[in-house]
Amino acid sequence: MCRIGAIKSSEYFHPSKTLELMRSQQKGHDNSGFAFVMQDLGGIFEGYKDLPLLSMACTDKGVRIAEDILHSIGFTRLFQWTPDINKNAKGLQICPMPNYVFCVFNYPKLYKYATKEDKEELLLDTRLKLRYALEENDEGYIYSFWPDTLMLKEIGNPKDIGTYFNLHTPNNEFVSKIITVQCRQNTNYDIVRYAAHPFFLQGYTVLANGENTFYEKNKNFQKNLHKGYIGFESDSQCFLYTLHYVNKILKWPLKYYKHVITPLEYDDILKRGDSEVLLRIKASLAHLEINGPNTIIGVMPDGTMFVTCDSKKLRPVVVGQDDKTVVITSEVTGVNEVLPKRNIESDIYPNEREMVVVDNNLKVQRWQQ
Repeated sequence: MCRIGAIKSSEYFHPSKTLELMRSQQKGHDNSGFAFVMQDLGGIFEGYKDLPLLSMACTDKGVRIAEDILHSIGFTRLFQWTPDINKNAKGLQICPMPNYVFCVFNYPKLYKYATKEDKEELLLDTRLKLRYALEENDEGYIYSFWPDTLMLKEIGNPKDIGTYFNLHTPNNEFVSKIITVQCRQNTNYDIVRYAAHPFFLQGYTVLANGENTFYEKNKNFQKNLHKGYIGFESDSQCFLYTLHYVNKILKWPLKYYKHVITPLEYDDILKRGDSEVLLRIKASLAHLEINGPNTIIGVMPDGTMFVTCDSKKLRPVVVGQDDKTVVITSEVTGVNEVLPKRNIESDIYPNEREMVVVDNNLKVQRWQQ
């Protein structure tokens, strides 16, 4: 069983907090990997929030391939950050790549007056082009190419990964206000970096604890819905693609995500005032329904964070908070590590028919399905 977590704060914080969050939950993961998504960046990236940030791990040849593609499209590099890697540490359980690239780019000149939608399509198309080019000879991995977003996915022991990237010691340069994290690789299928949670697409982030036994049904339906729905290295990627489809493509409010993935029974729907809408959702998007034990944490493009569970609540999750921070994670011990002085009586243990939603003012709402 995986262990997942998310921290959202009104103040910038360092990824060391995520290692603290997962430390007490170590028995729930197998030291196969560590990955996180940082959003609403501060520190050295704070001045570039509107510009695309590339997160990539690759070979030397992969760097050249990516640079040639980006240059041919018209992107110009504005700022590059290289992590302070601890190459001298001995005995680390980690399978590092030769290069970790985190670069901020200016848009091509032709996009100076482009719409937000056109820029979003450009970034998606570019990321896909980079991915396909690097996949051909296993030259690297493109995790994200998106404004105000940084991703790292690595194979190995989370503690050792933290040591390798010097993440155990906080600083004010490498910080953000939202971080989602998982301390386990995708062990149901082949262990590859793309399979590690969290998953990201056009501002949407999803990670999950559990499994999706409707994976094949979801995947076969989603493959033809959108050009960005690719890979499917993990059954949990389907949760991300459904969120993106419901909110970004269909433009439905977030509350309908729950009605798509875990629809109510017919008898319960018929008792509601919105029964006609829910029946149409249940009929038209039946192939996006999920099954199996799982807890899903998500972050929306506007920074809204949420958590929801399967229809039987077969995986644990808890939400804890204080005045400045909200934490969502698998076990209360993790919240205790990050927020030891909070009011424990205000902790929330979401049930099977609700979404717990955290807005950008850190107001926590419980949406009952």
